[in-house]
Amino acid sequence: QVQLVESGGGLVQAGGSLRLSCAASGRTISNYLMGWFRQAPGKEREFVAASGGITYYADSVKGRFTISRDNAKNTVYLQMNSLKPEDTAVYYCAASVLRVRPSAQGSYDYWGQGTQVTVSS
Repeated sequence: QVQLVESGGGLVQAGGSLRLSCAASGRTISNYLMGWFRQAPGKEREFVAASGGITYYADSVKGRFTISRDNAKNTVYLQMNSLKPEDTAVYYCAASVLRVRPSAQGSYDYWGQGTQVTVSS
């Protein structure tokens, strides 16, 4: 079992930056595909980014968000720059054992509880 805890969310003005952290416990995540998803009010949860040797990004965040991982700390990060009001959502961290289909929610075995990001205009 892997437990994931997100942190770093908050309220920021448009154009600002935030860095989300996802601390894992229970098992080392060095061999896991790690992903970030988000869910805005009234919308489906959607893929944001993933890291598993290769990094993957949704088109909507490409060039603005960066996923990274520190395997020694068992932690994954999401650096979010040039934030827009449409980035407002609850952001979730997830871990995948099989490391396939990085943008598919069904590929992930473990999920965190989420952290709220609100971008004001």
